[in-house]
Amino acid sequence: MTAVFPLPNASNDLTGHVALVTGASSGLGRRFALTLAAAGAQVAACARRADKLEDLAVEIRANGGVCEAISLDVTDADQIVRAVGEAEAAFGTVDILVNNAGVPDAQRAHKMSVEFGDMVFATNVRAPWLLSNEVARRLIAAKIPGRIINISSMGAFHYAGQGAALYSITKAAVNRMTEALSVEWSRFNINVNAIAPGAFSSEMMDGMLQRMGDFTGSFPRQRLGEPAQMDSTLLFLASPASECVTGTVIKIDDGQSSR
Repeated sequence: MTAVFPLPNASNDLTGHVALVTGASSGLGRRFALTLAAAGAQVAACARRADKLEDLAVEIRANGGVCEAISLDVTDADQIVRAVGEAEAAFGTVDILVNNAGVPDAQRAHKMSVEFGDMVFATNVRAPWLLSNEVARRLIAAKIPGRIINISSMGAFHYAGQGAALYSITKAAVNRMTEALSVEWSRFNINVNAIAPGAFSSEMMDGMLQRMGDFTGSFPRQRLGEPAQMDSTLLFLASPASECVTGTVIKIDDGQSSR
């Protein structure tokens, strides 16, 4: 039977949905949480810095949204299970997951300690893997469709230099994880997609600029992207408008990267 959709099939209304965003205390994650809440989602904002999370929750509530601040270190598997459980207890089953938490490496591969490398893998690859599985497991049990959005990077497609090898490797893994899980869970109506930003203003980018100097002059538009410029893509992937879109990685880089 052919489904009938209202035209245009472009609703970004997230009323009644529950979103969990990691790395929500600053930068892109903070913007993602604000954007989802403004679209009507109940937001579980997760990160390690509880004070900044609470400030975010206060701002969302002041604007008429709904937010629960949940402390989470994504490198701790037990905390991941607890955080998803807390979000579910507060709002119901999480049906939108934004795997945003990530760290750069900023070290040459041959000079990197095993411990530091393990931390980068744990944050950038293991955490989104565990979170996606925890959320999917609950969605499948509840027979509810869902949206998982992984935050990758243009670094997955090219080596940016200056000690970014492991970061590039982990983000390429995120892309493949996105593709593989989209196939595994498509029959459960769980869509898995990714956004690959270029150089956008964020706390992480501030650190890069301090180390490397202002490199925006080499970009065709000579600027960093602003987090708000990702709102439309985030909302598309999180909303009913993207029902048929799964297993894709959307590049948003303002023309910064050579192809």
